[in-house]
Amino acid sequence: MNSTTHPVSRSRYADQRWKRSASFSFAAGDAWSELTVQELPQAVLHFPIGFVAVQDRFVPAALQGVAAGKNLFVARDGRWLGGYIPAVYRAYPFALASNERGEQVLCFNEGSGLLSSHEGELFYDDQNQPGKALAELVNFMQAMAAGRQFTQQVCAVLQKHSLIQPWPITVPGDGGAKTLATGMFRIDETALNQLGMDALLELRNAGALLPAYCQLLSTQHVPMLFKLAE
Repeated sequence: MNSTTHPVSRSRYADQRWKRSASFSFAAGDAWSELTVQELPQAVLHFPIGFVAVQDRFVPAALQGVAAGKNLFVARDGRWLGGYIPAVYRAYPFALASNERGEQVLCFNEGSGLLSSHEGELFYDDQNQPGKALAELVNFMQAMAAGRQFTQQVCAVLQKHSLIQPWPITVPGDGGAKTLATGMFRIDETALNQLGMDALLELRNAGALLPAYCQLLSTQHVPMLFKLAE
């Protein structure tokens, strides 16, 4: 939680409003964005999908650029150029963050420039209850939190069976292929195909087979990223 991000509370936002973001400029520096398992069937149609290491675990991620600090799906004027918008961006300027007790709380980014005293959606209504838009957002964020928890369980099963390996993404060039240092990981297709029946049943029962195949199918979009970069 940074200095401009604050937990949403009546004491801080009772008389305030928030505006919906019309620009994705806030994501212009993201070469990847975190995804939940529930997003993969849609995301696989538009992005290369990999895994990124977060502490001692892995999370699925949409690969959005071929160089650090550059999101190829955000235009210079802030428009989103892709066909699918990751859920984490749709929640902006809200996010879930851990408080000092390790609890997940809804937070608002005041550095977004979307806080207002006179226009936009009410944080709280006349009865001091969450406004309709905020209540809908809370439901959305709760679904995201549940999705992340399930995603952690799925990735733990994939990791248990050593199916996640480094992904050396190569760029064609005049001087030969060049490997990008993206920090991405992928499914080891050979290892997946060699799993025994018990392991496959464990993956199926954990809901891990669909994410594995989504990742493998998504690699067809890597050339598209290079075209966007050009």
